[in-house]
Amino acid sequence: MTESVRDVLKAAYAEKLVDELVAAYEEAKRNYYLGGHRLSAVEGGRFCEAAYRMLEEVAKGQHTPLGAQLPTDALAKWLASSATMGLSRSIRLYIPRALRIVYDIRNNRDAAHLADGIDPNLQDATLVVHVLDWVTAEFVRLSKGTSPEHARAMVEGLVTRKVPVVQDFGEFPKLLLPGVRAGEHILMLLHHKGACGVTYADLCQWIPGTMRKHLRRTLRTLEEKALVHQREGTVYITYAGEILLETRGLLRTLAVG
Repeated sequence: MTESVRDVLKAAYAEKLVDELVAAYEEAKRNYYLGGHRLSAVEGGRFCEAAYRMLEEVAKGQHTPLGAQLPTDALAKWLASSATMGLSRSIRLYIPRALRIVYDIRNNRDAAHLADGIDPNLQDATLVVHVLDWVTAEFVRLSKGTSPEHARAMVEGLVTRKVPVVQDFGEFPKLLLPGVRAGEHILMLLHHKGACGVTYADLCQWIPGTMRKHLRRTLRTLEEKALVHQREGTVYITYAGEILLETRGLLRTLAVG
């Protein structure tokens, strides 16, 4: 999240609440893109704790201190009552209902994985981060801490649609980010395939023909930098390799229009 969004929110809401909201938002998104789906739901709960208090502050002029128990069900019911008719419907209805979904996933969904054996963490985390995008954008829109044009640009930046940077066509993973260097191309394919690694033969088939001639040399260089590990004909991405992709903004997602 950009610092300008943080500043806009601080112009309208308590500074400590904004800091907590932003920190939870950023950590939830980071965990999601790194594959820490369960942790994204945890940060979603932390985000809700701050967001509910921001709603409380808007409606009541004060908020329950962080760390103290906040009766969120009672607050949501009061926000939806006739006592708050002068407030925006987003404050009264839409944001509380959105937060309820995230809060319930945080508190209840992981208690028992689905009986059919399908782990729900990925789908839950995907829902959580998109709800967090929407709620944060609503707080920006409602803050009136900047010009309408600037607020609209920030909202659009927060809710930009994202698609996977690697798309599978049957057994063939295609990188959707042309022009990257061979090492980055290989790292993104390895990251996409996960902890099981990729055989050298498969990797050779998946990369562009212009990269195949020097594949062994490229892998050797990546291994010398501790970005990959090779064992018995299979190549694995290391934590260092994942961090490199993240710091270069290449990790798993590609923003589009």
